[in-house]
Amino acid sequence: MPASGPDFTSNPLTGARAGSAHTPWWDIPDFDQEVGDIKVIWELSRMAWVPALARAARGGNVSALATLNGWLDRWLAQNEPYFGANWKCGQEASVRVMQLAQAALLLGQAESTEAGLTDLIAMHAERIEPTIGYAIGQDNNHGTSEAAALFIAGTMPSLAGHDQASKWREKGRFWLENRVARLVDSQGTFSLYSTNYHRVLLDTLSLSELWRRRFEQPAFSNRFQERARAAVEWLRAQVDVGTGDVPNVGNNDGARILDLGCAEYRDYRPSVQLASILFLGRPAFPLGPWNDGLTAFGVVPQGPAAPPPGDYMALAGGFAILRRGQASALIRVPSYSFRPAQADALHVDLTVAGLNVLRDGGSFSYMAEPDLVDYFSGVRSHNTVAFDYHDQMPRLGRFLFCDWNRIGGLNFDIIGPVARFAASYRDAWGARHERRVQLSNQALVVEDCISGFADKAILRWRLAPRDWHLDGRSVKSGRFALAVLSEVEAVRFEVVAGLESRHYFEKTPLPVLEVEFDRPAEIQTRVTW
Repeated sequence: MPASGPDFTSNPLTGARAGSAHTPWWDIPDFDQEVGDIKVIWELSRMAWVPALARAARGGNVSALATLNGWLDRWLAQNEPYFGANWKCGQEASVRVMQLAQAALLLGQAESTEAGLTDLIAMHAERIEPTIGYAIGQDNNHGTSEAAALFIAGTMPSLAGHDQASKWREKGRFWLENRVARLVDSQGTFSLYSTNYHRVLLDTLSLSELWRRRFEQPAFSNRFQERARAAVEWLRAQVDVGTGDVPNVGNNDGARILDLGCAEYRDYRPSVQLASILFLGRPAFPLGPWNDGLTAFGVVPQGPAAPPPGDYMALAGGFAILRRGQASALIRVPSYSFRPAQADALHVDLTVAGLNVLRDGGSFSYMAEPDLVDYFSGVRSHNTVAFDYHDQMPRLGRFLFCDWNRIGGLNFDIIGPVARFAASYRDAWGARHERRVQLSNQALVVEDCISGFADKAILRWRLAPRDWHLDGRSVKSGRFALAVLSEVEAVRFEVVAGLESRHYFEKTPLPVLEVEFDRPAEIQTRVTW
């Protein structure tokens, strides 16, 4: 009988199952309304509990190792190789390999792995390798994750005698270097245009580098290292040093590869700190609790930390970050080399002293009702202007937009203590939006020029969930005030109920200021604190 533990094969919210324990993985559909979001079934089988229990065992918890082995036995009993929902996705298999590899490092078992763990990792590599071409074709984290898993499996000393090990190692290295060179641009932007998927990428690269060093494998290519360094700087520029949080930009399915201690899910400092030490040779941040989980991997921060991040332009990938005093503003620029997942052109995100004052909606669930998918990925979930009755780009499917917005009128300069940025785009229907942003120590000023629409344009400001009250053409909350001015009279100025998703499968309310115009206008929004 399998050891006690969770049911790894059902949706914990509904009890539904995707196929049966004897259904070949290729016969299980991606979307099944009766099952619900398959990612919810996959979550426990991503095995985040493996390194967590390993860390507890390393710290002296005598029952943690027994629990870890018992749950692995139970998982194996419920998931016959290559049958059932948990074998459907190669990336899910690769995440498990990376979690198991972490546990081996944490428990000092990477060099002398038990036969059961060796067999389990080989079983996963045999699932990943034949279909990695599909992952490569996605141009996203599927390819980097699966390549890293093959590299790790092929490098394990306990698998040295396996007839496929050298193939996995070389194929994993080749595709990992290939994917990083293609999917990370010279300014550090990753193809998914997402802060959380960017962390998944960095954690994947960090674990691969830790594993490479542990087994004295040849260094990754110069291009790989160059792009890894750029990717570190990109995410460091996003992090609020006081809280570790980042703008909630792009899709976010809740993934986190590395267990680096007890940091809250939205605290990005541990991952950035580790990657910065590995690829840049210096800490990203000064000493703090975000260092606590690194020593278990043999990484000790040394030397002075990098200077605090300033303005950061990653315009090829569509990101501009302005910083002044305690404030940072992110602008999403419509510049795409890969398919955009969200209609967020000219979105502005504002954080002041750790409070995300103007915020992105997130993504909630990939299997939500169509109206919720449209809401979270569409223009209504962003701080920008919506024209008429359509999104910023025509939608072809759940994850696909066409006629991508293209950048125009790009400009960045600094005048004294003020940073200024400007960009524009024209959509497929002929509507034009030009936005100019200025950030100083105590104010954000956004000037919008809108034209070319048929009936209406709605400017939205998605506000932090606080007690905001209307005061004429302003909304106020504590020390924050947001005023909207225009020579053209707005036909509507009101705070409405909106939604945000800070964690996958979670949606919570927040207030949204909507200002509607029925003719071309120049609009100034001033946020002060």
